[in-house]
Amino acid sequence: MQRVVVTGMGVVTPIGNDVNSFWTNLLEGQSGISKIDTFDTSLFQTKIAGFVRDFDPMYEMSKKDARKMDRYCQFAVTAANQAIKDAKLQFNKVDRERVGVYIGTGIGGIQTILENHKTMLNRGPARVNPAMVPMMIANMASAQVSILHGLKGPTLAHVSACATSNNAIGEAFKLIQRGDADIVIAGGAEAAITDLALAGFGNAKALSIRNEDPTQASRPFDRDRDGFVASEGAGILVLESLEHARKRTVSTIYAEIIGYGASSDAYHMVATDREGLGAYRAMKEAVKDAAISISDIDHINAHATSTPVGDHSETLAIKKLLGKQAYDVPISAIKSMIGHMLGAAGGVEAVALIKTLQENVVPPTINLNNPDPNCDLDYVANKAKRAKVQIGLSNSIGFGGHNAVLILKRFE
Repeated sequence: MQRVVVTGMGVVTPIGNDVNSFWTNLLEGQSGISKIDTFDTSLFQTKIAGFVRDFDPMYEMSKKDARKMDRYCQFAVTAANQAIKDAKLQFNKVDRERVGVYIGTGIGGIQTILENHKTMLNRGPARVNPAMVPMMIANMASAQVSILHGLKGPTLAHVSACATSNNAIGEAFKLIQRGDADIVIAGGAEAAITDLALAGFGNAKALSIRNEDPTQASRPFDRDRDGFVASEGAGILVLESLEHARKRTVSTIYAEIIGYGASSDAYHMVATDREGLGAYRAMKEAVKDAAISISDIDHINAHATSTPVGDHSETLAIKKLLGKQAYDVPISAIKSMIGHMLGAAGGVEAVALIKTLQENVVPPTINLNNPDPNCDLDYVANKAKRAKVQIGLSNSIGFGGHNAVLILKRFE
């Protein structure tokens, strides 16, 4: 079995459009949540979201290419190009048939669908963009990265709601581990802050309505949490077999992926199992896959979306996994700062976990001012703290009962 390492990272987020600015703002507890200013929210209960600001797709692609992509796809290509450059990959010096792309999305090109539906209603079917279908479909982010770089290995788009990125990274890990690829560019992207999506999430009572103070709306594990804050962006990793990375004399290896677990709640369309049993099973499988003991886990990056049921059930799952040790392991909920990036969440959170492994600094969970007595673990409230982190676990939990867990280790 091949050892699998991370050799490149890229992000587009509401608190930074590159890894360094994202990480700096994360440790400082900066919030990227603001009032929605891209459409009229006067009829909506929720009027806030986590927007990617100051984003120019032409930094990483031509204007011609950008015009053929939905916003989610632009995010994916930008983050992937960052990761490729970070890994110092020169594709003319590797076997492109053994380079895959596993980039997923929870929702895909919803902006493209809405814009073209409006065009059809107002101007007729003849004016619908002929590129609408390839722009909107969920596989196009992985396809575009493959096309732009001539990558001919397995190219897939995982779609498992908010577990998407962890599933994509985990399956990429397995592909390399069994020797079926040398490199896989993996992660997720999302750009779903639209009037229709906001209405759907809002009517399902899933969103926070703390509109008067957007930066304090996302408050995982806090007694006063009232729902998640929708967000957008992308998080992409370059995964590579250690053998291949050494052959091309990679100068920086960020971390090693050692475990992956997945499960289904088989319970409800949107609600998590109230006892956290599905999340527990996925974590347990990841620990088994990593061939480590429970006591080896030094840190958990929680899914923690700031919903009343979800945060509590994840706390129960962690307690079931770790037992008494649960009270000694620092847990971060970075959605308190970046909001819920849906299918992109796990990719961005994997980058945060890798930086934690590198620097032994655990990001804070901001807005945790009134702890929920049912959520009584160490969530690193409001201020980052130093802690020795050798092995970390990252949870992702999606609508439909999808659970996906990654375990990463400091590379040695």
